Amino acid sequence: MVRLSMGCGGALYSPRLVLTAAHCVGATGTNTSITATLGVVDLQSSSRITVRSNYVYRAPGYNGSGRDWALIRLASPVTGLSTLPIATTTAYDSGTFTIAGWGAAREGGAQQRYQLKATVPFVSDSTCNSNYGGDLIPAEEICAGYASGGVDTCQGDSGGPMFRRDAANAWIQVGIVSWGNGCARPNFPGVYTQVSYFASSIASAAASLGG
Repeated sequence: MVRLSMGCGGALYSPRLVLTAAHCVGATGTNTSITATLGVVDLQSSSRITVRSNYVYRAPGYNGSGRDWALIRLASPVTGLSTLPIATTTAYDSGTFTIAGWGAAREGGAQQRYQLKATVPFVSDSTCNSNYGGDLIPAEEICAGYASGGVDTCQGDSGGPMFRRDAANAWIQVGIVSWGNGCARPNFPGVYTQVSYFASSIASAAASLGG
């Protein structure tokens, strides 16, 4: 898990790359303005690792709807921390997911010093799309949350990972926090970029960025 200085989350894709949301970053190109904080739950911990960015790669064609992923290249590699593999098939795009971040603990609330986490169940594309009046892009997005609301990602969690265990009991990232109507409202599940749909694009972009 990575906290980004613009107020978003991310996941360590490789020692030098952070996977986040396109809506968290500006255009593709050199960017030294982002600071990533890693390796801690408490953002003020003396053991935190901070690294500056040197380049941002935003999903080609991103225009505010769909394609909500981006990679941030760090100025130096981070050693000693686990990376989070991404789902390359839809095999894990259901079930119960874990979400985490330093964003608001309630709608309109303050950002958090300590990372919070929760679990949320998969919501089908058809249910989610009817909840959102057809605004979902089913191939590119995956929804999760309770019909009764109460548990969700919120402002400041954008770009962070939604993840679960794979068949080998290892963590795998299936989503990127993208959007929703408010936070934890009944019948408005969180909407996440469906990582499996973009896996090959993410991998090729990562290769072009050097890892």
